[in-house]
Amino acid sequence: MNHKTLLIYNPTAGPWDMTRTLKRLAEYMCKCEWAMEVVQTEQPGDATHYARRAVEDGVDIVLVAGGDGTINEAANGLVGTSTVLGIVPVGTGNILAHQLRMPLLSLAAPLYVRDAGEALCASRIQRVDAGVINKRYFVCWAGLGLDAEITAYMEPRPRIAKRFRTLPYIIAGFTVAAEFRGVRSRIVIEGRTFRTRALMALASNIQLYAAFFNIAPRARMDDGLLDIFVFKGLGFPYIMRHLLHLFSGRHQHDPKVMHALARTMTVQTAPSVAVHLDGDPYGDTPAAIGIEAGKLLLLVPPQAPDSLFSKPPERVLT
Repeated sequence: MNHKTLLIYNPTAGPWDMTRTLKRLAEYMCKCEWAMEVVQTEQPGDATHYARRAVEDGVDIVLVAGGDGTINEAANGLVGTSTVLGIVPVGTGNILAHQLRMPLLSLAAPLYVRDAGEALCASRIQRVDAGVINKRYFVCWAGLGLDAEITAYMEPRPRIAKRFRTLPYIIAGFTVAAEFRGVRSRIVIEGRTFRTRALMALASNIQLYAAFFNIAPRARMDDGLLDIFVFKGLGFPYIMRHLLHLFSGRHQHDPKVMHALARTMTVQTAPSVAVHLDGDPYGDTPAAIGIEAGKLLLLVPPQAPDSLFSKPPERVLT
């Protein structure tokens, strides 16, 4: 079956220039009868623009070759439409790709071009929820506090830094954490108000977070709910406690961690702290976070875990 496809490539994503590799992928997909056009982004916002234009042009599938931030941009042009979002992971973190078990494209593993092509051709289309924060959509998570401060400290990174993968983030994490203190927070979840001193608050639509943490093992991308976590505490000792508990999975039973399944959360802090969505900086608090059920069509490879979804697929590509 012929699928009219646009591949949006962010050439600044990831540690290496993947232009030639993506051309090989496009050639492979054409053999599978995917009519593919390739465009490159030049500045922030281009992926959203290209995705919206693809919808207007009647494109069936928009593939995003980039990281989670580029995927976010494209998703903001596709939410509420019948055009499907697919991913070709060439970024640095690629957390959504890891969550979906999508083969990563890398100069070190050229044979993955075929693996990625086969996964795309055999994919199914799932209708998933779109998170929203302050009127902008997210696919994976939105957060504020410590993790967002680290993101604001790090981004944008030069390409040479991306070749060290997560190491610069680990170094930046300890640098920021050494000075970060919990902030007075007024948090409203589904109409219930909580006042606490929070280090970090996160609303997740997937199970994984960052490169290491299975933060919400029961999260579903299509259940109309967000897994909300509020990490309480004052400073570095609490940060280390939460970090260790996240590694071991004990955070779900920690009295210093508030966990809720909800559709809405608003957060006000004093002082203001940084906000991120899908791993990119997005201003400062206050923040209003919600979810719009079933607003995005996502291309899901056959090896993706069934536990991510509560509903059957819309259809399977043939």
